[in-house]
Amino acid sequence: MGNHLRSVLMGFLVMVVVMGVGTEGAVSVSSMKKITRVNKEGPYLGIVVPNSYEMDPLLQSPSFVADDKFPYLDFAGRRFRIGKLETKNVIIVMTGLSMLNAGLTTQLLLSLFKVNGVLHYGIAGNANPNLQIGDVTVPKYWAHTGLWNWQRYGDGPGDELAFESSGDYTRKIGYLKFSDYNNHTKNGNSSDNLLNNVWYQPEEVFPVTGTPEVRQHAFWVPVDKHFYQVAGKLKDLKLEGCVNSTCLPRAPMVTRVERGVSANVFVDNGAYREFLYSKFNATPVDMESAAVALVCLQQKTPFIAIRALSDLAGGGSALSNEASVFSSLAAQNSVDALVRFIALLYS
Repeated sequence: MGNHLRSVLMGFLVMVVVMGVGTEGAVSVSSMKKITRVNKEGPYLGIVVPNSYEMDPLLQSPSFVADDKFPYLDFAGRRFRIGKLETKNVIIVMTGLSMLNAGLTTQLLLSLFKVNGVLHYGIAGNANPNLQIGDVTVPKYWAHTGLWNWQRYGDGPGDELAFESSGDYTRKIGYLKFSDYNNHTKNGNSSDNLLNNVWYQPEEVFPVTGTPEVRQHAFWVPVDKHFYQVAGKLKDLKLEGCVNSTCLPRAPMVTRVERGVSANVFVDNGAYREFLYSKFNATPVDMESAAVALVCLQQKTPFIAIRALSDLAGGGSALSNEASVFSSLAAQNSVDALVRFIALLYS
């Protein structure tokens, strides 16, 4: 009888603890009520933007109308702005700089709200010599080029990488040989390349529809096929080409390209830019898009990124020296392309 009473009391105690956790968990009751209220009006297109410099032109656009009763919801350091863009329900969120911020913010967006597609936009560096500042690019694939296996000095392409045998790393994608860009000399002779090689690695991906903790790998992440098809209709969009009395050599254009790359690296180096273009056929180079793509891949959510070119990464042309002049134009062009894309998506 005593043992039975202790069991009943223990069960009651466990119930109280569980109830307490439920009401005082990471998502407060107040926040859950607000999130539920927002989701009742869904689904939404999620619009993910890196910073305020790129977001402000969208918020100031006559095409965007904030919700008159619930214009935003603040959660976990992010402000989710709620409204309509081209009469379609949208939630706009700013990520902040870098892959980590972009990935975290996109995951929060998809975990909290009823979102049926993610549109990412902003400005980017350019690795493609055939395009210019102000052009808007829509890549078909994105890759994170900041995940490396940095090889030990003295080892070469034929030597096994660390942890390669366990499947953590691979030589399938290819490598960058730093000596190709090492112009330093020592006593008139080329110095040793102590930096050796870095091998690009795919990301580990854990799809929501898969078995938990059973990983897959992904390097080139495709955007949504339907979104990419619709983006092809943007080619006739007229974009601004002048800032005050300073104009670009030709009118900017929207163009679909094969690939874009992202990493926690601001690429202001001509040699590395040329490598990214020759090795990966990459056009836009940024610090967020691949993170958004990878999260959407894991969450099985349609995704596309629209990036306007703001500079030739690493310089090398007279026009690239005008990047600071045209960066605001590039930001506005990315917004114009986004707004037009949404209109076409539902036409």
